[in-house]
Amino acid sequence: MEDAEAHEYAPGRLNGTGPVAIIDIGSNSVRLVVYERLSRSPMALFNEKELAGLGRGIASTGRLNEQAVEAALAAMRRFMGLCEQMHVRSVHVLATAAAREASNGPDFLAQVEEITGAEVALLSGPEEARLSAMGVLSGIHEPDGIAGDLGGGSLEVVDIRGREIGLGETFPLGGLRLEEMSEKTLKKAEKIATDALSSSAVLAKGQGRPFYAIGGTWRSLARLHMRQKGYPLHIMHEYAIPADEALDFCRMVARRDAESLDSIEAVSKSRRLLLPYGAIVLGEVIRAMRPSVIILSALGVREGLLYDLLDDETREEDPLISAADELAVLRSRSPGHVRELGPWTGQALAAIGIDETPEEARLRTAACLLADIGWRAHPDYRGEQSLNLIAHGSFVGIDHPGRAYLALANYYRHEGLVDEQISSRIRELATTRLIERARALGAALRVAYLVSGSMAGVISRTRIEVRGDQLTLVLPPDRAMLDGSRLQRRVAQLAKLGGALKPTIVVEKTG
Repeated sequence: MEDAEAHEYAPGRLNGTGPVAIIDIGSNSVRLVVYERLSRSPMALFNEKELAGLGRGIASTGRLNEQAVEAALAAMRRFMGLCEQMHVRSVHVLATAAAREASNGPDFLAQVEEITGAEVALLSGPEEARLSAMGVLSGIHEPDGIAGDLGGGSLEVVDIRGREIGLGETFPLGGLRLEEMSEKTLKKAEKIATDALSSSAVLAKGQGRPFYAIGGTWRSLARLHMRQKGYPLHIMHEYAIPADEALDFCRMVARRDAESLDSIEAVSKSRRLLLPYGAIVLGEVIRAMRPSVIILSALGVREGLLYDLLDDETREEDPLISAADELAVLRSRSPGHVRELGPWTGQALAAIGIDETPEEARLRTAACLLADIGWRAHPDYRGEQSLNLIAHGSFVGIDHPGRAYLALANYYRHEGLVDEQISSRIRELATTRLIERARALGAALRVAYLVSGSMAGVISRTRIEVRGDQLTLVLPPDRAMLDGSRLQRRVAQLAKLGGALKPTIVVEKTG
């Protein structure tokens, strides 16, 4: 491949430090994820796994299965070929329970190092728990609960309070391990899990707090639950299930043949065999911990490592705001303009009497950064396309009601304050309070874009304020020509949301 082709300019990417790859060697799967760059909100360029099953049989033999080793090493060679083609700048290799415990683990890892040219980080149980917690911390805004990462060989649990990560615990309850120890008897598997988790000091601290569930088997469980509920989003990150409902669901999955479950086609065939064991472990976690809610985290050890590699200043960034700003750079007409919209809309909403919590103000800032990502679409479809791009976007640091708010605000910004064509299911995800604020933000943005023409440096020189019984848009003297009938109608629409306010547009006096 010619050098010019290898380093082609791709305006749809933010290369920065260049691609970084993580190879994750687990008990059930080996996976390669190549990320666009090292950043606060990492975007995956490529993601591939091989279900090698390294941990299958390890409880009885103490060794990695030879066929599994060959499959894993073949995957390593393929992964490194892909990394070369993608011009990856750095490769990080992680190994967990199976390689840690097997007698032939050191020999296997030596071969991995020879293929990859990278030193393998063989994680201890506590180290794996810490990186899992870092993954949750990187992707969930202000977490406060217990994180649990279920792999093929082990379960790691760790307490997270804000940015503080407590000590972790490791249990030999991974799906492959539990299947083998229980001799494929689910009743026996349940007793093993109960005995192991009943004395957990970490889970005992979690009563009434969220449990953050990490790992492929638990994601498959959540996907099945999502499909059975007819849930409108297929976004796994921060999908939330009330604890009582999750316990009932786990009992049902553990007692039924997987192939007889409604909507089982939502789960890949390779994951179905371990589904009941994942359900058993999650059920026992719920019994031991008594959490308020189960929240799925799509981020775990790999993303925890990336977060660990960041400098302190970058770690402090808000991942949602960071991702929204990056998308604004890639897709908006003027990134500078959408950055001005946050302070301006905050002032406008306050003027019409819309109060906000700090979290709502944070969501509004993100919505403003995303307000122009649909401009290349046909005008008749900008609202619909913006809604879909945002609702289904690869964002972290936001729950599903928050996604609905972002999507609805930008739909209203393009389509006006009408609901007829919006999916009722998307509206169901947001509270009445969030829908009201999404409508108000949409109305404010409709004023802003007529003033600014989508360009930076104008909207920051204007303001919305209340003067007596009037909602007033104040223009600078050199922008007096912007007043017009269409802008007047937009200001009137915003004023209606403020009750009895009368709309006016004035030019600020000089001197």
